[in-house]
Amino acid sequence: MNRRRFLAQWAASLGALREGLAAAAAEDRSIRWAVSMFLWTSTQWRDDGSARFTEMLDLIRDTGFDGFRLTGWPASLERYNMPPAVLERELARRNLRLATLSFGGQADEPDQQPAILAQARKACELLKQFGATELAVFSPRRVNKVLVWEHLRRACEFYNRLGELCLEYGVRAGLHNHSQGQLVESQDEVEYLLRHTDPKRFNWAPDTIHLYLGGCDVVGLFDRYAHRLVLADYVDVRYSYATEDLKLPNGKIEKAGTHNATFMLSNKDLGDGVLDFPALHRILRRAGYKGWIIIDHHYTPVSPEHSFRRCRRYIEEKLEPIYR
Repeated sequence: MNRRRFLAQWAASLGALREGLAAAAAEDRSIRWAVSMFLWTSTQWRDDGSARFTEMLDLIRDTGFDGFRLTGWPASLERYNMPPAVLERELARRNLRLATLSFGGQADEPDQQPAILAQARKACELLKQFGATELAVFSPRRVNKVLVWEHLRRACEFYNRLGELCLEYGVRAGLHNHSQGQLVESQDEVEYLLRHTDPKRFNWAPDTIHLYLGGCDVVGLFDRYAHRLVLADYVDVRYSYATEDLKLPNGKIEKAGTHNATFMLSNKDLGDGVLDFPALHRILRRAGYKGWIIIDHHYTPVSPEHSFRRCRRYIEEKLEPIYR
């Protein structure tokens, strides 16, 4: 064997060894990190058919994340020409995983509940196909304040049924709170849901920016209910009212003074806002949390790559020394 061939084979072997060690280290972690696809569908991709799903996957891999959350399912896979079999192949090529998918429906309306359960079966079948074990459940549209508690009561009864169905597939369902016109926004509403759902059947998948903007004590809620966590979204926040129109990379405009524009401007990279993520991470360590954390950016003022690299650096420097 000549020297050049020997060096080439040695380099290839060394590369394979490094990949194997990296994979082993990843398997040893309690927390896996993902990003949400919603950033691309809300602000990055135009509605002209030019979007390329694989470019998003490449960026997720290149910025050091482990997977992504699918949003807009099932229409999004069809819209971006990414049937499950193709997605499975593209994820495997990049050593990425499907962390979860976003799921919703009018859970507080009894006449719609059978259809939601039928769709939940399809969602769980997809998650099972990809080896994912959590479902992020978004609450229904908000109703008049006078009616909130009755609609919450109905939703909680249904969520126990939904969670029981998901468990048939080995999937844990958790409520993803939202501060922009959904039924579960405030501290009282989050706690009501957690008190009136069965922890053996239905749990919690909180989003930090929505908790904060909903007026919640973020650290206090994590401290009391860490045992109910099945997923978590880490998004930093610094309230920034939109005094001017916000032009998005996809060409759309969010008008000044609207909640969408204000929410997007308030969305910050980890470490740039007011939230105490090291405190949250210490709570996760005490609780022995094992699962996914999603970086759910909705807007990045420079670029997705810029924001995700900054968030990944914050994770490595500030959070992983506490708990990984």
